[in-house]
Amino acid sequence: MTSQISLPVPVTAHPTGPLTGSIIVPGDKSISHRALIFGGLATGTTVISGLLEGEDVLRTAAALRQLGAQVVKNSVGDWHVTGNGIGALREPEEVLDMGNSGTAARLLMGLVAGSPFTTMFRGDASLHKRPMGRVARPLEEMGALITSRSGGRFPLAVTGRTLMPIDYELPVASAQVKSAILLAALDTPGLTRVTEPKPTRDHTENMLRHFGAEVTVTDIDTGGRVIEYRGQQELTAADIVVPGDPSSAAFIAVAAAIQPGSDVTITNVGLNPLRDGLFITLQEMGANIEIMNPREQGGEKVGDIRIKGGSLQGIEVPPERAPTMIDEFPVLFVAASFATGTTVMRGLHELRVKESDRIAAMAAGLKACGVSFKELEDGLIIEGSGRAPKGGGHIETHLDHRIAMSFLVMGLAAQEPVTVDDGRVMETSFPGFVDLLTSLGGNMTRGTAA
Repeated sequence: MTSQISLPVPVTAHPTGPLTGSIIVPGDKSISHRALIFGGLATGTTVISGLLEGEDVLRTAAALRQLGAQVVKNSVGDWHVTGNGIGALREPEEVLDMGNSGTAARLLMGLVAGSPFTTMFRGDASLHKRPMGRVARPLEEMGALITSRSGGRFPLAVTGRTLMPIDYELPVASAQVKSAILLAALDTPGLTRVTEPKPTRDHTENMLRHFGAEVTVTDIDTGGRVIEYRGQQELTAADIVVPGDPSSAAFIAVAAAIQPGSDVTITNVGLNPLRDGLFITLQEMGANIEIMNPREQGGEKVGDIRIKGGSLQGIEVPPERAPTMIDEFPVLFVAASFATGTTVMRGLHELRVKESDRIAAMAAGLKACGVSFKELEDGLIIEGSGRAPKGGGHIETHLDHRIAMSFLVMGLAAQEPVTVDDGRVMETSFPGFVDLLTSLGGNMTRGTAA
């Protein structure tokens, strides 16, 4: 795994011409995590096609094996997951290592909260810095015991108990916290209710329905949603085809949009309306983006995206859109660097507690590449000149895959090459990122300084 390799592998993106071609991006990371988890809880065998085989998702697969599920990849690349039903998890013999995956960490904390044993969690150095209190608080309110010697951060232990349903209002919109509560509620008698201040990605709710459970989602006047789930429903195995990850597609879309003359089609991309904010924002900035062949697949909207390169205009991104594109803001910062005029991006507090402080990390990299901006507590204001930024920066990724990919996208269209300190981190979410962009005409080299 990345965290066990001692020597970093720098990657340099060199200025190149237009990108052209048709590609498929790796499977959706959020759906992949949940497909494995729900397959491991259902009765029977679930066949998963298109699973993202990045390090983050493989951590979830390994953890589910330790918890008693059978998780096997067959010869044609499909994954077969056989569960034992709700309430039948097995006590793991070893610590669950979540690596760099905050999603796996938070969802699995909820998963084991109602099981009558203690589960130990750890991760890499980056994950150990990330706060887990937002998940721990509602789980403790339900009755779980969570202990940590580092102020609520990893490493920690979750001691499962018989849980009670709760009525919980999320202080901050978070799909991971919402999902952790719903997973804890699966074997909890009675009705659990979660109120989110703004709608967040609803893959967990969609997955529950796909596996045969009933979940109620109600829009409320304040703009948020109430999710209600009655525990102890049976889940039945149901095959899943995982669509391409819109968060991964975002990097390709921006790489094409900022390079005049580009013409790239990304096929089979998940277009969940709570995940499509980046594509809407690019269109508002003047990008030529066409959604083709829209369809539904396993309860999720899917389509093909065609992007033609051209000029972008600065805009003010509505803060309420942030939950639909929170992971895509680093690469949107890059797009804004190529736009004409001012792009204002606020309401991004969540970026401060991701794999890195993404606002600070992106600000440092943008400065190194000659971009004019103002850093805010909750976002960035970027002043674009309408020309390619100077580039030339050597970027510290802070073990954050999205920082690495964002600046490599910049390097393909900047005036000078851009180097990231370690390209291995991209394997957590987008294995083959460099090779895929190279296939479209991009020029990247490994182990090379700009």
